[in-house]
Amino acid sequence: MLGGWNKAGKLPRQIIVSDPNQEALRKLQQEFPTIATVNDNAQAAACDLVFAALHPPVMKETLAPLAGVLKTDAILISLSPKIPLAALTTMLGGFQRIVRMNPNAPSIVNRGYNPVIFSPAIPAAEKAELLAFLTVLGQCPDIPEEHLEAYAILTAMGPTYLWFQLYELLELASSFGLSPQDAQHGIAAMVNGAAATMFESGLTPAQVMDLVPVKPLGEDETAIKNLYQSKLTGLYQKLKG
Repeated sequence: MLGGWNKAGKLPRQIIVSDPNQEALRKLQQEFPTIATVNDNAQAAACDLVFAALHPPVMKETLAPLAGVLKTDAILISLSPKIPLAALTTMLGGFQRIVRMNPNAPSIVNRGYNPVIFSPAIPAAEKAELLAFLTVLGQCPDIPEEHLEAYAILTAMGPTYLWFQLYELLELASSFGLSPQDAQHGIAAMVNGAAATMFESGLTPAQVMDLVPVKPLGEDETAIKNLYQSKLTGLYQKLKG
């Protein structure tokens, strides 16, 4: 997210980051010299806009001590799945000015897909102002809260299902004699075109997949789909549990 704002020239003038990992703070400040790094969550939480970039298991123990620290007119943005607005409000001693957001890695190049949920306690004018700030990173649809975990599986984690395969294609392209530039251009065009064919051609899934008669991985498709079903359904159920 910092990379996306920085790329667009929209990095806020004052940023305070708190993290228990000193090496992570060092690397972050090396990349973004204007930010301040601290080992005090309360100091970082005394800002106008507070991002809670935490895994669900540590959310309660980290947020509870901040209940009396947040400004009354601050907004807290949780980047975590699983924990709904009502539970976050309880953790924060009744604080209601909360947003939930599902960050997507392509935000670093301003091409993210970052669904958000706004607490009713945030007025429309502030909501519009915050959306203008967040959409610098990419698309930012306002979604029903019960859909957030589905998007966590689909969009937040989605690139991880594809990237290792695409990098493998780059390696193969090099071994086949293509230059890195030609391979990158071809693979990028293929990925964008494949998505456009799925969603803009008007064809059924079977018709789309029948457009290419040779399927080198065809005999492995069932095993791959079974992995998707077992791994991702299990993770979704865990997030919703």
